[in-house]
Amino acid sequence: MTDAEIPRTGALSILARCDELATFSTLPDGLIRRVYLSDEHRAVNELAGRWMIEAGMSTWQDAAGNQCGRLEGRTPGLPALLLGSHLDTVPSAGRYDGILGVLIAIAAVDRIHTSGLDLPFALEVVAFGDEEGTRFGRALLGSRALAGTFDPAWLDLTDENGTSLRDAYTAFGLDSDRLGDAARSPASLVGYLEAHIEQGPYLEEAGHALGIVSTIAGARRFAITVIGHAGHSGTPFDRRHDALAGASEIIGLIERTAREAGLIATVGHLEVYPNAVNVIPGRVELSLDLRAEFDADRDAVWHDLSDGMTAICERRGLTVSTRQTHGAPAVACSPRLREAIARGIASTEHPEPLLLLSRAGHDGMAVADVTDVAMLFVRCRGGVSHHPDEHVLECDVAVATDAFEAAVRALAAPPAPALPTATPAAPPTATP
Repeated sequence: MTDAEIPRTGALSILARCDELATFSTLPDGLIRRVYLSDEHRAVNELAGRWMIEAGMSTWQDAAGNQCGRLEGRTPGLPALLLGSHLDTVPSAGRYDGILGVLIAIAAVDRIHTSGLDLPFALEVVAFGDEEGTRFGRALLGSRALAGTFDPAWLDLTDENGTSLRDAYTAFGLDSDRLGDAARSPASLVGYLEAHIEQGPYLEEAGHALGIVSTIAGARRFAITVIGHAGHSGTPFDRRHDALAGASEIIGLIERTAREAGLIATVGHLEVYPNAVNVIPGRVELSLDLRAEFDADRDAVWHDLSDGMTAICERRGLTVSTRQTHGAPAVACSPRLREAIARGIASTEHPEPLLLLSRAGHDGMAVADVTDVAMLFVRCRGGVSHHPDEHVLECDVAVATDAFEAAVRALAAPPAPALPTATPAAPPTATP
């Protein structure tokens, strides 16, 4: 069979599958929320597993609830090139973040299986069950299990209904004592490739459909508590210890400090106590998500913020406490795998791709503990993500699928003269 005779899994089919997966949600009115170890998680695993079988793969659900499929190479048992992304979502999500990457991976395997290409490695697609951390507040649970870095202490995490992660595994039909069975060894893998929407505006601004990720930004998250004294709203200003006023000043400090340092910082959660219209707030709880390309820069900013928050609270007669809830180092993508993606993009006659920092976290951050990783970015309208308005173009999905398949083929081919990997993107002028 010649390349011209090979059936091509089309972009319309991929987008239709995205639409089908979007129907599995706990929210009404077409909104999407699909969390780890839920009935909806079970349903999308079954559907993705069926599509994997249709693409020629053997399938299984691993000990952490990740849906997996495998296409053997020229001989059974070879190390595998992992392809994939995640199927869980944030609340009121779009339908492409994570999901598109899983479906592009399945389509690429389908094409390669149909072609009969002699692969020097196996191909595996992994549809991770928990990248977002929506249910238990801890991101990357599925990929951490695959990488062998799952912390058993996380089993005591609870969701909003008080259900522990341990009990959720049991209800899903999994044994939390066997989570280690999901772990892969470095010797069993040759790398990990992921296609993902950009979650930023730079591809669209440059008029490019595709880009290559240079680094996945390192992130630290904190729970911050400001304590003052609740009191009647008639209390004079010079007698107040207003926790919300102090927290507001802290939020301004966070934005100002991060902007000056060229980092990204987000306060996305705020709770005020006692939360009454005529009561001075006595306690405020807020979150901080701090991200940077280089861990040292991020940590230096956190040090400055910690000192600044203390100074604000001392001046206002308040106290502040902080607790880190998440930490992930920055991950530089593999030059070898980035070159394969560049070759894949070049095969589509697409312009030389931009090299982009990913300020969003991805499963590749966890997988990097066990094998090399690289990512293909796909243009996303307006850079909008984690929102129902998330949107991709059919033509971009088509060229992304072609490039992703070609990247796998490039890794299977004998070495060729090096190509430039990408043109660095211009320094950002706005936060994606």
